[in-house]
Amino acid sequence: MSGNLAHPSAFLDDETVAVLRTHAAAAEAAKKLHDRQLEIIRERKWFKLFVPAPWGGLGLTLPQALELEEALAWADGSTAWVVTLCGGAGWFAGFVDPAIRDGLFAAPESCLAGSGAVAGTAEAIGDGYLVNGVWPYASGAEHATAFTANCLLTRGGKPLIDDTGARQVAAFVFAREEVILRRTWNSMGLAATGSHAFAVRQLAVPARHRFYLEARHATLPDIVYQYPFLQLAEATLAVNLSGLALRFLELAADFMPEQAGAALVAAQGRLDATRRALFAAVNESWRALQDEGTIPAQGLVQVSDASRQLAVVARKSVDAIYPLCGLRAADLGSEINRVWRNLHTAGQHALLRATTG
Repeated sequence: MSGNLAHPSAFLDDETVAVLRTHAAAAEAAKKLHDRQLEIIRERKWFKLFVPAPWGGLGLTLPQALELEEALAWADGSTAWVVTLCGGAGWFAGFVDPAIRDGLFAAPESCLAGSGAVAGTAEAIGDGYLVNGVWPYASGAEHATAFTANCLLTRGGKPLIDDTGARQVAAFVFAREEVILRRTWNSMGLAATGSHAFAVRQLAVPARHRFYLEARHATLPDIVYQYPFLQLAEATLAVNLSGLALRFLELAADFMPEQAGAALVAAQGRLDATRRALFAAVNESWRALQDEGTIPAQGLVQVSDASRQLAVVARKSVDAIYPLCGLRAADLGSEINRVWRNLHTAGQHALLRATTG
């Protein structure tokens, strides 16, 4: 990431932006990404942002991924959200058992979806587990070839407890044919993400399909797998909101009365300043990880704080301008309204919604 903060248009060519936007309305109506949008994602390997090249991925650094994700959100919110969440699940490539990595990631169409909710149980049996559960909000579920999920561990029907007295939680990966897709997604925004629920019932899962999301358990050496997952997730989600906010403010210029121009300039200025703060914090944390092998605790706090603040400012910037745009901005068929709905839906994610600023 360069010292100067680039506009998202620097990271996507005009033709790609046009295709993603042209099909956005149809994708929203279908409640899943359009085939042409999906074709571009696969051609560009965007479902494999953090997957190394030997498995057909891009092997991006976190700063590079943030630039791309913000650019995609500026182009089309649903495309960006699916890429961000599925690309984030693809980060698990660095933690899964090497024996199953090829099967999960080698195919060009490989795409992982999942849920962060601890909404299942895994009963330890022999050399594996018997899993049951229903997990909500698996963005990209329509296109996923595998699913990841968190489960409470039990043995003999009794909870397993860790050294701190808390219930043990484990992450698992399931093949698509092992899950039951429940088409539950019915949101005002990000409609094309198909963020449905999925379930498994009495599923026997081999022990090798369990994985541990801690740096010391990484099964690949790439530095990105040493970056803490919480801050990686917070930053990638936050730039979706900033990309959407940038697009909203651009569109708003055509709707607002001339005398309201100062308010628009002020909103754009606040947004850019907050974007700059997040990218600077991520850059510094990445430099520390590269040069020193670790990120100071304060550096991680700065990434988390900057991510949350960017979410706050993105929402406030948009909401300060929306009332000045008139009824045309309330038209469900307009791009500006879709962007507004997408932003406010994205902002309800558990890692962002508690931020009031």
